[in-house]
Amino acid sequence: MANNTADHPTGNSVAEVDHEGDFGITTMQLRELMELRSSEAVNKIAECYGDVQGICRRLKTSPVEGLSGNPADLEKRHTAFGKNFIPPKKPKTFLQLVWEALQDVTLIILEVAAIISLGLSFYHPQGEGNDNCGQASGGVEDEGEAQAGWIEGAAILFSVIIVVLVTAFNDWSKEKQFRGLQSRIEQEQKFTVIRMGQVIQIPVAEIVVGDIAQIKYGDLLPADGILIQGNDLKIDESSLTGESDHVRKSLEKDPMLLSGTHVMEGSGRMVVTAVGLNSQTGIIFTLLGAGSEDEEKKVKKAKTQDGIALEIQPLKSEEGGESEEKEEKEKKEKRKVNVTKKEKSVLQSKLTRLAVQIGKAGLIMSAVTVIILILYFVIDTFGVQGREWTAECTPIYIQYFVKFFIIGVTVLVVAVPEGLPLAVTISLAYSVKKMMKDNNLVRHLDACETMGNATAICSDKTGTLTMNRMTVVQAFIGDTHYKSVPESEAINPETLEMLVNSISINSAYTTKILPPEKEGGLPRHVGNKTECALLGLVLDLKRDYQPIRDEVPEEKLYKVYTFNSSRKSMSTVLKNTSGPGFRMYSKGASEIVLRKCSHILDASGQPRVFKAKDRDEMVRKVIEPMACDGLRTICIAMRDFTTEPDWDNEADILNDLTCICVVGIEDPVRHEVPEAISKCQRAGITVRMVTGDNINTARAIATKCGILQPGEDFLCLEGKDFNQQIRNDKGEVEQERLDKVWPKLRVLARSSPTDKHTLVKGIIDSTVGETRQVVAVTGDGTNDGPALKKADVGFAMGIAGTDVAKEASDIILTDDNFTSIVKAVMWGRNVYDSISKFLQFQLTVNVVAVIVAFTGACITQDSPLKAVQMLWVNLIMDTLASLALATEPPTEALLLRRPYGRDKPLISRTMMKNILGHAVYQLIITFTLLFAGEKIFNIDSGRNSPLHSPPSEHYTIIFNVFVMMQLFNEINARKIHGERNVFEGIYRNPIFCCVVLGTFALQIIIVQFGGKPFSCTALTIDQWLWCVFIGVGELLWGQFISAIPTHRLKFLKEAGHGIPKGDISEEVLTEGADEIDLAEMELRRGQILWFRGLNRIQTQMDVVYTFQTGQTAVPGALRRQPSVVSQQNDSKTVSSPTHVGISSSSLSANSAAAAGPPDPASSSTTGN
Repeated sequence: MANNTADHPTGNSVAEVDHEGDFGITTMQLRELMELRSSEAVNKIAECYGDVQGICRRLKTSPVEGLSGNPADLEKRHTAFGKNFIPPKKPKTFLQLVWEALQDVTLIILEVAAIISLGLSFYHPQGEGNDNCGQASGGVEDEGEAQAGWIEGAAILFSVIIVVLVTAFNDWSKEKQFRGLQSRIEQEQKFTVIRMGQVIQIPVAEIVVGDIAQIKYGDLLPADGILIQGNDLKIDESSLTGESDHVRKSLEKDPMLLSGTHVMEGSGRMVVTAVGLNSQTGIIFTLLGAGSEDEEKKVKKAKTQDGIALEIQPLKSEEGGESEEKEEKEKKEKRKVNVTKKEKSVLQSKLTRLAVQIGKAGLIMSAVTVIILILYFVIDTFGVQGREWTAECTPIYIQYFVKFFIIGVTVLVVAVPEGLPLAVTISLAYSVKKMMKDNNLVRHLDACETMGNATAICSDKTGTLTMNRMTVVQAFIGDTHYKSVPESEAINPETLEMLVNSISINSAYTTKILPPEKEGGLPRHVGNKTECALLGLVLDLKRDYQPIRDEVPEEKLYKVYTFNSSRKSMSTVLKNTSGPGFRMYSKGASEIVLRKCSHILDASGQPRVFKAKDRDEMVRKVIEPMACDGLRTICIAMRDFTTEPDWDNEADILNDLTCICVVGIEDPVRHEVPEAISKCQRAGITVRMVTGDNINTARAIATKCGILQPGEDFLCLEGKDFNQQIRNDKGEVEQERLDKVWPKLRVLARSSPTDKHTLVKGIIDSTVGETRQVVAVTGDGTNDGPALKKADVGFAMGIAGTDVAKEASDIILTDDNFTSIVKAVMWGRNVYDSISKFLQFQLTVNVVAVIVAFTGACITQDSPLKAVQMLWVNLIMDTLASLALATEPPTEALLLRRPYGRDKPLISRTMMKNILGHAVYQLIITFTLLFAGEKIFNIDSGRNSPLHSPPSEHYTIIFNVFVMMQLFNEINARKIHGERNVFEGIYRNPIFCCVVLGTFALQIIIVQFGGKPFSCTALTIDQWLWCVFIGVGELLWGQFISAIPTHRLKFLKEAGHGIPKGDISEEVLTEGADEIDLAEMELRRGQILWFRGLNRIQTQMDVVYTFQTGQTAVPGALRRQPSVVSQQNDSKTVSSPTHVGISSSSLSANSAAAAGPPDPASSSTTGN
């Protein structure tokens, strides 16, 4: 028998709970049973338990009525078999996160310098007062001040502790948010079980062993079970076995259903036999948990051997922020299917490149600063003054060198924008929280900002653009086309009987129409919406479907061909009760089912022959007019068999049908969708509709939505035509052909999930047009998984979406509404802008601070801004500024500009104008104060003060003015597109106002009471007013800068581009990783160029040596052109982790570069 059903006792057999006795089967026995597959499992069940029914009896459950739902019984089952919950991996403790934050190289350098400084401050050698040591020791009159030398070292250590605590707290809150998000996703997941004979949905965590679960197409199985009854059930077990073929499940051959697998076709019922840690997924997790500690050790070991050149090290904090988010994400999402590669988020790749560039510049600046300071000191002391280096002076000189080193490290600390990962995280976390209120449940943080770059949205029709509340509004029955639902009296009684039976039986029994929740409300549709519309037709015809279903329960269905995307129809076979033979009811897309009809019922209810010309006429007169009204057309048919055919031969079975009727189902467009689509079009985003519906229906809906405008030259294609246009003679997709189609394509109808994936992949990979496309896709079906994964952002439907689609998506739309996608675009753009605002502010601070420290150190042998002051500016202001600028709420104005796209730089020319313009103002003010401040304010000069001298008013004023300028520039940084009104909407962001006022208050405390640790001395009220006045000058200067047209400033460069596709080498694209880690690529590229530079220098030395000595021993070195192979060898030798070996092949390859033209192959090795 083709339909798989376990016999069960009749009558109400809700299991009577025997509280005393134990269950007749143990957890271990069930675990052993679930480890068996196919025939082994069938034999074991038959041998030990008789049949599945026997297992149900031992578990005290009924295959029909399910469990009683008695709390005592459920508790007992929890105790005996465990809960359906897999405990997550323990989060890192705060102390572990502190330890991780301490690993930052820049901080380690600072700590070492501070400890040396501390140690030396407590060491007072005899030669301290000795004039022989030169000016180094002079000028300290106050003994107390000399004793206070330890303060600077202690203050640096204190600042480091604050940096570490802030970083650790940020990571901790990020992890907490991830866990909260994860638990929210888990709570959303419900599953259908039968209890007390009622079909109910319960949270997955509440499922117990013995529950009878209903499974259907698209489900992700939450527990292990054994099939009791199944219709055409096929399961994708690739997540457990790696086998991509779908496994057919049946009672006779393979009844074992495993948790974590996906139902790809069919439906059925199973008895739950293992939950939580005892299920197959749980067992794997337990094994992973045990191995994870060893894995971590291995990873750490690998990291320490990674041999990344020192120049990259200071950027650890940069990548830290991003890569941790990625790792978190990978941990959370247990996605095992390796689909086509996604590049890491657009923003992330741009930030990484920018951070690496800034870090390199900072490292060079700091190294030059230290070298100049040391050289100046050595030349001045030992050259100009002619001093001798004596043993007693050594500690004093070392103290000077440590001071220079601290200044150098401080320059580096200021150059590296540590606030950047913080700004990114705060901005994303803030947006994600707010997006939940806008019905966007973000599963992957970076999807949030990627959405801001979206240039195309491929949307489903049903439920996203339409209400997904379907009703039958037209029908063709008995040769008559009714423009509204006919009265039941108008239809022939035999035809009516057949129609009602066909609809009631040939639909999922889980689909129902329930009474409205509120009086006067609409009836509730549960299950498949199209089937609900058909059941609604039965009710409109004054009939009831439930008595028919009671008469023919699911167990009596002989065979079911469930709906899938290739069949586009569903059929159910019944065995005739009155005599031999079978009757099959079918329903599906009208043009597909009508093609298989050979007869049609006429007005008297008798079948008459239905020829091809009749079909064409019907399509022209009935189906096309319905479709042009935007209706979905469904054909309902039947067939009688006198003898039993071969049920597996579908082509013969689904043929020679008799058409009962064709109905037109309306799914009205959501009221808010046309406006949302016009917003998208204004924002430069192309909306395309991808649907399985008839092309006329799709075109009508697309016109109502505004996707198609009258008089526009856009394409509407069916899947079949689309494939003809984009595939070559061999049936392969060609990008060139696809590039001719997609720019004008707006509607793709009668499309399969493969077509959807092909379209999305084609648009993402395309290089036509000004910028590369960033594509968002919506999906709800199981087969939409590949397209959702391939897209830059995948949206799954929260209500209509299957578990498989949700698992593959980045964002879940909890209300299935297109307008929520528009909100996601707004938030995404806001994230991007927030980070650009922060960068504009941060880089101005960095440029000025680095130049001031560098020039000040070179001219006066001492940085005007002390290490602790720099750390205050760098850490506190950047941290607070990231909080202030990253929490700006979005405005509708964000939708009035075009998307940035993949290739547009993070720092536009307008932003570069702002950064350099404000830097000029700040540098002029700072240097004026540094070299003429004592005259302006009539105070003592603070320049050239000796070691351990007390803080001067002069340098305190410089520090205070510097901070005031940053504070007012923070207000300027709120606008990045050259707007004049920088105060616009400032009251809408209370965090910003609090941060600015709070920073101002802290600055007053530091200056007035900071004393020695902050190298400050208290200022008078006049001096304070002057400082604030100069700060306010920033706002006026900002107006002047915005008046200069950017297009006139041709010399301005952009910065922070994404990595162009052409720069990603083939090897990277073919590696096994799931995603292209652009950060890693950038680092590797730095290494390779560094080592290749060394190779070239060495080669050139060899060449020079050869010419000098007149030898001709190495003529080949000059003659040979570099080949791609030898270039590859060059870079491979280079990236060996623990040491650098420069091989002879790379030397010979590179030697040509010394004499020959620049080598053409060099670009191909980037990223090896």
